Amino acid sequence: MIPVQFNRNVNGLYEKLCKIRVGIIGCGGLGSNVAISLARSGVENFTICDFDKVEATNLNRQHFFLDDIGLYKVNAIEKYLKGINLNISLNKILLKIDSDNITGLFDNCDIIVEAVDLAETKKTIIEYFMNFSDTPVISGSGISGYGQFEELKIKKIANLYVCGDQTTDMSEGLCCPRIHIVANMQANLVIELLMKKF
Repeated sequence: MIPVQFNRNVNGLYEKLCKIRVGIIGCGGLGSNVAISLARSGVENFTICDFDKVEATNLNRQHFFLDDIGLYKVNAIEKYLKGINLNISLNKILLKIDSDNITGLFDNCDIIVEAVDLAETKKTIIEYFMNFSDTPVISGSGISGYGQFEELKIKKIANLYVCGDQTTDMSEGLCCPRIHIVANMQANLVIELLMKKF
C-alpha cells in the first residue's frame, strides 16, 4: 500500500499539522467526519473518545459502513484513518465523558473538537475547558434539518468556538449534507487556529 503523499507546498501546512494532536470527543456524525477531513489534510495524531458502537441508524450521516455495525466507533474509525495515512497515531478512549473522569484525558492535545449529542455531556466538556484550560474547544450546535446554509456560522466566546446555526434542535431531524458542512466547518477551523498558533 502506497501512503498518501500530502501537498507540502501550502504554506507549510503538512509540516505543521503532522506534529500536532487533535482531541475529538464524540465519534458520530460530527466527530467521525471531522477526523476524516483532518486526516486527509495531514493531521497524524489524534485522541478520540467515544463509548458507543456503530448502529445501522448511524449510516445516514456518520463515516461508517455496513461492515462496521456492532463495532466500537473508536475502533471502526481507526481503520479508515489508517487507510488514508499509515502514519496516523490514534489514542482511543472508550469512555462516556462526565465531570468525574474528564480531568487530564486531553492534556496532550493542542485543540479539542466537541462532537457529542447529549446536552449534559456537551455542557460538562465545555465548562471543563473554559474553566480549567486555555485549549481551544470547537463545538457543534444547531446542525439538524437541511438547507438554510446562510444560517450556519461560527460564534466565539473566550476559548470556545461554536459552529452551526445554534438554534435548531433534534426535532428537525438529522440530514447528512448539513451535518457534513458543520463537521467541515469544525475541521477547517481546527486547521486555521493551529496554523495561527504554530
